Amino acid sequence: MEQELTQGPVARTMLRFAVPMILGDLLQQCYNIADTLIVGRYLGADALAAVGSAFALMTFLTSILLGLSMGSGTVFSIRFGQKDETGLKEGILASLVLLGVCAALLSVLVFAGIDGIIWFLRTPSELTGLMHDYLIVIFGGIAAIFLYNFFASLLRSLGNSVVPLVFLAVSAVLNIVLDLWFIIGLHMGVSGAALATVIAQYVSGFGIAVYTFRKCPELFRREADVRFRLSRLKEIAGFSSLTCLQQSIMNFGILAVQGLVNSFGTTVMASFAAAVKIDAFAYLPVQDFGNAFSIFIAQNFGAKRQDRIRQGIRTAVAVSLSFGLLLSALVWLFAEPLMGLFIDAGETRVIAEGVRYLRIEGAFYFAIGGLFLLYGLYRAMAKPGMSVVLTVVSLGTRVALAYALSSIPSIGVAGIWWSVPIGWFLADALGVGYYLWYGSLFRMRKER
Repeated sequence: MEQELTQGPVARTMLRFAVPMILGDLLQQCYNIADTLIVGRYLGADALAAVGSAFALMTFLTSILLGLSMGSGTVFSIRFGQKDETGLKEGILASLVLLGVCAALLSVLVFAGIDGIIWFLRTPSELTGLMHDYLIVIFGGIAAIFLYNFFASLLRSLGNSVVPLVFLAVSAVLNIVLDLWFIIGLHMGVSGAALATVIAQYVSGFGIAVYTFRKCPELFRREADVRFRLSRLKEIAGFSSLTCLQQSIMNFGILAVQGLVNSFGTTVMASFAAAVKIDAFAYLPVQDFGNAFSIFIAQNFGAKRQDRIRQGIRTAVAVSLSFGLLLSALVWLFAEPLMGLFIDAGETRVIAEGVRYLRIEGAFYFAIGGLFLLYGLYRAMAKPGMSVVLTVVSLGTRVALAYALSSIPSIGVAGIWWSVPIGWFLADALGVGYYLWYGSLFRMRKER
């Protein structure tokens, strides 16, 4: 089940590993797209606006656990590349404890602060009830998010990107079936949409955990020389906290923008709720390719394969740029029919605003593709702090410009949409400039 990314043709090895990750996260988006499509069609614009606003919040919360898992996975990949079995096993133990505690604390905090969260999102009064009903159920899935992301990151760090795809495929189909049953059959409203997602998340979370324990018992077997060590916890926490910070900043910025979007009323909220799903689905392949690229680089960094790192960078840039341009062309051309999948044709104002959003952002997917490669590169080369800096630049620019531009009457809500690609370009310029200026930092060196 393991795959060493330090051997074989670079392009073929990287793509063979990346494709299941891309397919897996496309399926994961089906969780939210199924909610959005069915809620928009059968429950109306108000319910769609409430679920869409909650999606931004759940993306932020998920990013915390995802960031911790990705940081842990980087350490696992490096140890696997070094063939350090003891270090790998102790890292897994330390990471499992760290993420489990974080997931438990997060669950307590969000349930205790649910009313404050709704207030922070500047939710219109007519939507607060719907928002509360959705959140009180969806928060129950945090433990499942922890389980899936931890074990998926572990398997991917060992070069296995297929098994996480399988469990996501099962849960995605289950989510759609339960959505239709709970919303159309049982008339459970937004609570039904949330419950369908939570059940599907637990299926994938428990399923992949059981699979990993059964198929990789050697990773968890108690041995005399493997123990819980504070030094391993500090190492995992160092990588994970910075990656978590990066993911959290990225999604907190999106959450702040969601609050600004909400201030423009239900029409803009509904258009944003639908368009952001299309947007996220469209550039997800380049995001996942960046994550696969990061694991490839991390294994080769651990194995001290500088030649494969250089080849991997060249290959990744060519693939990401080409795919980003293709995605831009497709979203630009089909923006209106894509919006029509989520919104009734009679909601012309909602569709028009969503199309404008997609055609502004959709023209620049190659820029976000480059940014994901930079995130992955710096994380894999043991410089996760630089990924945080790039995220701050990208999201800081987005939030600041969104508030500044949207306050100008002649620009209005379009200023929120334009702030996004501007932030991408500034972060790309900084990341590439840093790489060129400090290129000597990427030469292989002995690990201290």
